Amino acid sequence: MTDEQHPDPPAPEVPLDFARAWVEFADPADPAQVFRCDLTWLTSAYTCIFGSGCAGIYASAPDVGCCTLGAHFSDRDDERRVAAYVAQLDADLWQHHPGVARVTRKHWVTTDDEGERKTLTVVTDGQEACVFANRPGFAGGEGCALHALALRQGREPLETKPDVCWQLPLRRTYRDVERPDGTAYLEVSIGEYDRRGWGPGGHDLDWYCTGNPLAHVAPEPLYLTSAAELVALMGEAGYAELARRCEAHVRSRSALALHPADPR
Repeated sequence: MTDEQHPDPPAPEVPLDFARAWVEFADPADPAQVFRCDLTWLTSAYTCIFGSGCAGIYASAPDVGCCTLGAHFSDRDDERRVAAYVAQLDADLWQHHPGVARVTRKHWVTTDDEGERKTLTVVTDGQEACVFANRPGFAGGEGCALHALALRQGREPLETKPDVCWQLPLRRTYRDVERPDGTAYLEVSIGEYDRRGWGPGGHDLDWYCTGNPLAHVAPEPLYLTSAAELVALMGEAGYAELARRCEAHVRSRSALALHPADPR
């Protein structure tokens, strides 16, 4: 067999556990909460490489990235917001448009085994993925139809896509913290959506991006390339403070503070 018939496998992921630099600061807009941010991740060179080397989370569906499972809605408001933009999609942007004058939820919403609402998945060319995932060869372009709609309308894709889609690879979590004096605050963590973020099933993914050197190729750090998403997650004032601290970290960090998937 030739090398062309047996290409080298994708670059291996780095281990999940490694030393990270974190920063904590009070939310300038809400003193009752504190941001805890992963500077190692937010100053990394990560970027989404869909269509440019992404192998897909399952080997059986290499062309659809992380859209294989469909997207769970965070709440009813998330679903309603997305529905308003689904109504604006046409067959030029959406490969799996149902071809009816009025698209209803039954055309793109389903429930999982636990009754949670999510986007429908469909099988095309043997690959199962979200109903909004346009496949290679589609005239309107491959990738998310809702993302394409945002670009057509001059919007940020976070306006049109489900929360879980635009937040990835950022992960926001919450924790109530009680101080020794009996006072308390809400800790809001902003970090890497690594395999563990998917739950136990994350370890079964055939390929994943955040810890893979193939995806750490951006010319600018993540806190800049994902500025719109971070503002949505933290607010304008919170992001401004984060950016200031990221800038200081980039200026002062040593090799030990780099994400191990970043180029050396």
